[in-house]
Amino acid sequence: MRYDKNGIFTEEEMQRLGKAKVCIIGCGGLGGYILEMMARVGIGHITMIDGDVFNVSNLNRQILSTEANIGQSKVNSAKERMTIVNSEVNVSYIDEYLNEDNAQRLLEGHDLVMDALDSITTRFLLQEACQALGIPFVHGAIAGWYGQVSVIFPGDKTLDLIYGSRQGEGVEKKIGNPSFTPSTIASIQVSEGLKVLLNKGEILRRKLLYVDLLQNEFHTMNL
Repeated sequence: MRYDKNGIFTEEEMQRLGKAKVCIIGCGGLGGYILEMMARVGIGHITMIDGDVFNVSNLNRQILSTEANIGQSKVNSAKERMTIVNSEVNVSYIDEYLNEDNAQRLLEGHDLVMDALDSITTRFLLQEACQALGIPFVHGAIAGWYGQVSVIFPGDKTLDLIYGSRQGEGVEKKIGNPSFTPSTIASIQVSEGLKVLLNKGEILRRKLLYVDLLQNEFHTMNL
């Protein structure tokens, strides 16, 4: 059986994951790894949203990026990947950027949203849309050796505490990312997302996990 090695989950929990609807915003460094892990663990319904295409600078860290798909749509490449990883997953691919006009329409009906964005402005838009729809989301951000994760429920407004300002781009665009930071932070995001869906364990709600891979330090801060 495909999921026999998912020994940490009961049969009932696997059934719940198979019925879950998860939306991933962004198919880049974080989003590609999140999709890979969510699909392999058995999430039944996944929506991928990204209006971007791959370029050469993505090759160092984005698992969906290859030399053969430079210039091609990221969501189309995600679709091709899923046909060879787990064709049993029902995946919707939306070749659009999340914006004020489409956010609630695209997110509606999901049980959980995964933040794989690199824009602070769009993250706040995501927080507002999730709050309006009553959907929790898992925030993740990366820059160089560093990353952070938080679980945000409707009404928490955790991004206001993390960023303060609602404008700007993430630090990632200034200092970039190596190959290992996205996979590390995406793994933690997926773990938190599964715990939210299964109401299992302690989650990073009203907390921020800060990861420093250069010094091997993990700090959890109350917000």
